[in-house]
Formats: sequence, C-alpha cells, structure tokens
Amino acid sequence: MYKTKGIKLALGLALTTMTSGLLLLWESHDQGPGVFQFLGAQPAVAQFFIPPEISKVVYQRLPDLPQENQYISKESGEVAANNTLVNRLIRYHVYGKKRLPNFRFDWKLTMADYLGAYDYLEASQYPSGDTLTENPMEGDIAAIEQLTRAERDALVSVLV
Repeated sequence: MYKTKGIKLALGLALTTMTSGLLLLWESHDQGPGVFQFLGAQPAVAQFFIPPEISKVVYQRLPDLPQENQYISKESGEVAANNTLVNRLIRYHVYGKKRLPNFRFDWKLTMADYLGAYDYLEASQYPSGDTLTENPMEGDIAAIEQLTRAERDALVSVLV
C-alpha cells in the first residue's frame, strides 16, 4: 500500500515538474519582451497603473499603427494628442474588461471585441467617451477593423 502511494506521488510530482518546464519553454520562445513585461511582477487589476509611456513604446515599435488622436478635449477645448488609440485600447482591456495585460489570449479577446466577434463595446463605458467632445469608440473600431490580421497580431505581440 505504501509503495503504490509513493509511486503515485512521485509520478504526480514528475508530471507537474515536466508540465511546468514545458510551459516555461513554450512561453520563452516569444519574439521579445512586450511593453507590459517591463513592469515586472503584475499586481491585481484593481491596483494596476498604466504608465503613459507605454503607448509611446508601442508606437515606436509599430510606427504605421493609427494614432486616432484627433479628438478634442471637453476640458481644454484643444486636441487631446496623448489620448491615442493604443491608450484607449489598453484602458478598455485592463479597466473596462478587467483583463490582465500580460496574457496573449486576453488581448486576442479584446481584439475580437473590437471586431464584434466576442463581446460588444458599450459607448457609455468606453475610455475617454466622457472626456472628449466626440466618443472615439466608432473611430477606434474602424481603425482596428482596417488593420490586417498580421498587424493585429503584431500589436498583440508588442503589448504582451
């Protein structure tokens, strides 16, 4: 009886170790660190803070990505140049949908939301919808729809 329990325990431990090792190897083949990996250990979503530099890094890596920053601020009456598509995309992903920023599958779900294939975006809850004179949701959806699949995949890779 003790011998079988010991064997089962050893097999379970070996299987767990091998699975963990394979997962680490699978994760490490990525093309490079995403912008959120520079932040180190990830806090809970409720505590997550998005540094403004992240959208700048994304646009440096993907210079052809549309900025969609032509919207006018209600407060200042001027163009909100720092309120970009990537900035709103990240805020929708993290704060709107409560998805973690370091998981590729979650970003794929967010892309599916923008394409109308998974969940629907709500204008009343869209980032910056209440701070700009025009809600940018429709323009952002159109911008994401204009991207090719390869461009969307590249965006996800940079974000992860």
